[in-house]
Order: sequence, then C-alpha cells, then structure tokens
Amino acid sequence: MVFLIPIFQGLSMKKIVGCAYAMVFLVILVHSDGLAQQSSIGKPSSKSSSIFHALQKQLEASKKNPDQPKKIVQSHLKLGEYYHSLGLYSEAMEQYNKALDQLGTDFNDTLFITLNNNIGKVYLSLNNFELAEQHFTETLNASKGIKNDRGLAISLGLLGASHEKQGEYEEALKDQKESLLLFQKMEDQPGVAMTNENIGSIYEDLEQFDMAYQYFNKAYQYLKGKGTVEEVNVLNNLGDSFRKTGNYPAALEKTAMALEVAQRLKDFHQLESAHKDLSKTYAFLGDFEKAHAHLLQAEEFNSAMLRAQNTDQLNVLQTIYETNKKEAEIQLLKEQNKVSRANQNLLWVALFAIAAILTILYNYLGRKRKAKLKIQEYKQRMLKAELEKKVIEEKNLQQEVQLKTSSLSRYSLHLSQKNKILLDLANTLRNIAARKHMDTSEKIKALVKEIDFNLQQEQEWDEFMTFFKEIHPEFIKKLSTLSENNLSPAELRLGMLLRLNLSSKEIASILRVTPDSVRVARHRLRKKLSIDQKEELVNFMIDL
Repeated sequence: MVFLIPIFQGLSMKKIVGCAYAMVFLVILVHSDGLAQQSSIGKPSSKSSSIFHALQKQLEASKKNPDQPKKIVQSHLKLGEYYHSLGLYSEAMEQYNKALDQLGTDFNDTLFITLNNNIGKVYLSLNNFELAEQHFTETLNASKGIKNDRGLAISLGLLGASHEKQGEYEEALKDQKESLLLFQKMEDQPGVAMTNENIGSIYEDLEQFDMAYQYFNKAYQYLKGKGTVEEVNVLNNLGDSFRKTGNYPAALEKTAMALEVAQRLKDFHQLESAHKDLSKTYAFLGDFEKAHAHLLQAEEFNSAMLRAQNTDQLNVLQTIYETNKKEAEIQLLKEQNKVSRANQNLLWVALFAIAAILTILYNYLGRKRKAKLKIQEYKQRMLKAELEKKVIEEKNLQQEVQLKTSSLSRYSLHLSQKNKILLDLANTLRNIAARKHMDTSEKIKALVKEIDFNLQQEQEWDEFMTFFKEIHPEFIKKLSTLSENNLSPAELRLGMLLRLNLSSKEIASILRVTPDSVRVARHRLRKKLSIDQKEELVNFMIDL
C-alpha cells in the first residue's frame, strides 16, 4: 500500500477514502473474473426436487376432485410461486395462467387477487413495468369491489415498488403511504413493517437519510428479535442509513447484527449483503484490510448463492423434463393400446351391427303395430266425437222444445186469466139484463167492486208462480240474492214478467197498472239490482 501514498497527497480524507474504496472494489472484481451480478432471489433450497415433487403430487391430487376447482387453483398458485422463487418466470406464468383458467370469470374472489398480483410480480421482476402496473391496477379495483383491505394494501405496495424502480418517487410514496394506512387499520404488523421499510427505501433513494432512518426504525420495532429474513433486511437498511450520514460506529453495529441473524438463517443472499455493507463501512473508516476481507466473503456468498440457485433451477427443470418424458411415454403406450384394441373392437362392431339390424327390424315391426293401434284409437275417437255431437244436438233440441213450451205456457196463462175475467163479467151482465126493474147503477158499482176484488186475488198469481218455478226453477232464488235489500212480491212479479220477455204494455195490462207505473217500477228494480246502465233490464233477466 506504500506505493499509493504519493497518489493521495493533497486530497481530503473523504476523497482519499472514496478512492481507496473504489480501488478495493476494482481489485475484487478483477479477482472474481467478472462473476454475474447478485440475484434478488431468496435463499436457495437444498430440497428443491423434493419440494417440487410434493407440489406436483398436491396438484395431481387436487385434479382428482374437479368438483372443488379452488383447490386446483391453489395448487397451481403454489407451484407458480415456487417457480418464481427459483427465477423460472415462464414456468411460473404458465401455472398462474392455468390457475386463472380454472378460476373462470370470478374476478371478485380473493384467489383472483393473489393470482393477479403474482402475475404482476413476474412482470415487475422482468422490468416490464407497463404490464406489471396493469395487473396491479386490476387487482386494486377488484379489491375495492369486494372491500378486501388486505388485497388493496398489497396492490398499492406493489404499485409503489414499480414506481420506485422507475424513479417516480412521488407516486411511489403516495401508494406506499396509502398501503401503510390500510395495514395499520387491519393491525397487520408484518404488513406495517414491510411498508415502513419500503417507504424508508424511497427516502433513501431521494437521499433524505433522516426520513429513511425514521421509517427503517419503525419497521425494525415490529421485526426486532424475530430472527427472520425481514429483520436482516431492515438491519442492513439501518446500517446503510447510518453509513450514508457518516455515523460509522452505528452502521457497523446494525450491519453486524444483520450478519449474526443471517448466519443463523444460513441465507446466502443476506450474508452477501451484510458482508458487502461491512466492507463499505470499513472502507470509509480507512480499514481497507477488513473492507477487503468482507468484500471477498461477500463475493464467496454471492457465488455460492448463484451456484445453489442454478443447481435448484437445473434440478427442477430436469424433473420437469423427466415428468414430461414419462407423460409422453404413457401417452405413447395409450396410443398403442388404442391400436391393439381397435382390432378387437372390429369384432364387437360386427356383432353390434347385427344386433343393431335386429333391433331396427324389431322397432320397425313394433312401430308398425303401434301405428295400427293408433289408427284404431283414432277411429274410436271419431266415433266418440260423433256420438257426443249427436248428444249435444239432442240437448239443444230439448232446450228449444222447452223454450217453445215456456212461450206457449206464458200465452196460455195470459189467455186463461183474461178469459176467466171475461166469463165472470159476462155472467154478471147477464144477470143484470134479466132483471128489468133492478137499479143498474148500484149493480154496476157492485160489479166494479167485484172486478176490483177479483183483480186483487192472489190465487191466479199463485198458480202462475207455481207454473213459472217449474219452467225456471232457479230464477227467483238468483234474483233475490242479487239485491242487498229484500225484493217485494210486486218486484218479483215484475222480474218474472220481464223474464218472459213481455213488453211494458203487456205487463201493465196483466198487473192492471199504467205503462208509466211499469217504467217507474222497472227503474226502481234496476236501482236495487245495481245493473249497469248500458245493459238492458230484459236481457239481464233472460241471462239470469
């Protein structure tokens, strides 16, 4: 290091530290011969094949119960998340799309919200921000529709992460703060911690390190002592905040705590991040040996992580290949079985053909027999219809005879009544004519009284009533029930005479009243029966 002293003469301490740090990194990069950049995938799993097989078995088991589609969706979802964790994005998208196809058009389901967010995460990992934000926005609207605060909070957080990656810090802060309010409302501590850390990261990008530290510290209060990857992340971020504000002892303390938790977790990615942050801090402190040592360790963990990740990917891809190969072999055997069965089926086809011909012949003869039966049934129905027609005609004739009988009876009744009165009058007048010295005036008066008396007799009406009831037995009963007030005998007589379709003049003659009196009586009867003004009273009585 002595040969570097002339180069640093005349420079400030801050510039010297910066130059030294850059040179240390240059040496390490040359030493590592251009190793790939660090991956953002989580810690590798040594049991990738067993995990993959377990997820595949779970998917196959769920497919055996097609009446429970949500279990199939969940199986595809878990397998897609596993592919995503290994960086196999195309395989992850395939599983997510199969899950969506199984889910159908139920966009208000919580599974749809998770699936759509996961698809957006894949696009976000591929830096396809437009498609990622499109899926996050769809999920956000769906979460609002079903009032799913958790889905809404997660979607806002992912939108904020997309804006942050694109340098749109104002939109990112707005989304993350809305997400934080929702997680606080739900009292979701992991969500609150994660969102506080995301907001701190945005302020760190804006070089507002005091604000970044406040949010990182809030996140740490939720994660402190949990021994999780999230605790390591926030400790590393706190160390970054202290380092960037020149508080190197505090930075070393937080990063060392992160390294300790990462070692317990055996998380290569977090171990790499902790050693790299320690290297940066020691470089600023001028302790280049420690900076170099930690940077070498960071590079080793990065290489180990990449190797483990590549191994996991190869194992899973190999397993997928072998699975597909076995499925192809099974399909080939099935096709061969189909060909072998085809020859056997020829014999069955011949037998079925003979059976079909016999069945067709039997059915033909059966249909022919049924057709004959139908013709016979049709002829019987025709005969029955003709008989019914004759019965109806006979019934109509009987009704016509009854109507004519009724008219004749009415006429006979009228003549009988008139003839009886005339006979009585003739007898009386004959007696008067035989007595020469009789006072005719007095006798005529007595005759008038007798006529009046005879007209008031009810015997003829009783006979008429009896005869009318025989012809129209239900008329009087029906007429009486139509009025709320009881009908008088005179009103019932008027109704019966109207039923016989007599004119007002004829009714007046029979009742020995004036036609005007008949019209008044008809009006009163119509009023009692509440008959529509447009309907004729006579027609009403005839239809009754």
